[in-house]
This record gives sequence, structure tokens and C-alpha cells, in this order.
Amino acid sequence: MLVDTHTHLNAPEFDEDRDDVIQRALDAGVERMVVIGFDVDTSRMAIDLALRYEGIFAVVGIHPCYVQHAQEGHLADIERLLSHPKVVGVGETGIDLHWDKSTYRLQDRFFRKHIELGRRFDLPVIVHDREAHDEVLSILDTEQASDMSVVLHCFTGDLAMAEQAIRAGYFLGFGGIVTFKNSNLGDVIAGVPADHLLIETDAPYLAPSPFRGRRNEPAYVVKTAEAIAQIRGLSLNELAQITTKNAQRVFKHL
Repeated sequence: MLVDTHTHLNAPEFDEDRDDVIQRALDAGVERMVVIGFDVDTSRMAIDLALRYEGIFAVVGIHPCYVQHAQEGHLADIERLLSHPKVVGVGETGIDLHWDKSTYRLQDRFFRKHIELGRRFDLPVIVHDREAHDEVLSILDTEQASDMSVVLHCFTGDLAMAEQAIRAGYFLGFGGIVTFKNSNLGDVIAGVPADHLLIETDAPYLAPSPFRGRRNEPAYVVKTAEAIAQIRGLSLNELAQITTKNAQRVFKHL
């Protein structure tokens, strides 16, 4: 069994064939999919999908690129959703300095609030980090997040950052980027403890080779798993067992 620990099946890119996409994932051995919210509406949709499919679970939150659109009361809406039995995490949250640095202070505030919610509800926090490695680790450290479950999703840092994150007890999510020819993640994947590895797609984004440039989907997490298994000298089945066990440690009700 494989677990896609980060997918956006609630995105409009799947509106025309969502059921077929989910069936292809199941056929490929991806028996668990964690659907991540961008905002209140997509968080609710993640829960709706989780109710329709036994193998789908929801994470609810407000993405750092969406904080400028958040209205008064949206964080309270997210807080109410966290009590749902098929919600297994908070996020995605974090810092993104690629698109709009002007919202940094607002992103910071929302990030800290999500960490607070994760602690209060005893749920993992799913962290988005784009061009903000130092900022993300600093905020997590200030908020003493090492005493809770944290996933650095779509990890793109170097080995030193990975080691710092693992010393704090965080998990690292790896997606299709690991299959790219110009990826510099091989040393990271080879050098970190296996019990901190997670696999993901971030679908519909960042499709792995040989699907790069196309819409990503959960079935393609197999390609990421194969690449990581090769780097670590494991069989696909061994890698699947390790990453599934890790996912079940992070997401307790998977």
C-alpha cells in the first residue's frame, strides 16, 4: 500500500474526471490519499471527498498564498472543521516568499495560528515553504513545534536543513521533483533517516517524470516512490512499507 500524503483533489483541475482519477490511484496501489485545503471552501470540499471515499482523509487550513483573501472569521471556520472525524491535520500553512513578499507579516500570523490549532487539537501541521527556509524553521522553533507532528511538505532544502528539521522531529515530504534530472535532492534522500520520509504528489502540480508538464494525480506517487527506493537501495515494496508506516505515525487515523 502507498499513501499520497499531500494532494489537492479538491482543485478545479479535477472537476471533469475526479472519480476516474481516484480509481486510477486505487488501481495503482495508492490506498490512502490526504486531501489538503487551500482555504475554507476547499477545506470543506476536502472533507466532502473524505466522506465519499473511505481511503481519503482531509487536512484543513489556509494556504500562505491565500491569506490576503481570508476574511474575518475564516480562521474560526477552520477551527470548527478540525473537530470532524475525517480531518487528520492542519494546513497547509507556512511561508511563501516567491509570489508576494508584501504579505509576509500576515503569513507569519496565520502560520503561528495554525501551529496553535495543531497543538490544541493534537493534529499534525502541514507546512508549505517556498523560498523561506530560514523563516519557516525560525517560526517553528519560536513556537516550540518540536513537541508536535510537523510535515515539511514538498521538501526542497539541502541536507543541512533536513538534518536540522529531523533533529526537531519533523517529517519530510518528497514529491515529483525527486524524479527531475536537475533535482539536487538525492543526497538529502540518501542521508536522512528512513523513519522521517513521506511521499506525496502535490497534485495537480509537479508531476514526476515521465509525466512532467502534465497534470499530476495521486497514481503518479508510484514514480516518486520508485525514485526514492532506487536512491536508498530498497525495493518498491520496502519503501512502500516504510513510508506507509511513517504516514500512519503522522496521521493517526489513516
